[in-house]
Amino acid sequence: MNEPTTPVAAPTAVQFSSTIDLSDLAFLTVAEVATVLRVSKMTVYRMLRDETLEAVRVGRGYRIPAKAARALLTVEQDAPPS
Repeated sequence: MNEPTTPVAAPTAVQFSSTIDLSDLAFLTVAEVATVLRVSKMTVYRMLRDETLEAVRVGRGYRIPAKAARALLTVEQDAPPS
């Protein structure tokens, strides 16, 4: 009666590199945004506190919409060099 079940592979973590295609992700974690922007996680938390970066609170963590990270990159690229 009990048929053998095939084992299900555990989900793997998404590997991030400097060439992340943000269009594939709806939301990013603080660590993922920090990697994309090449800043520390603390800097991302400061951006969230200062409301420079839009985010959604999920439990005790944050999820940042990919469009918000993309918009921040666009603003940073358009800014004149200091």
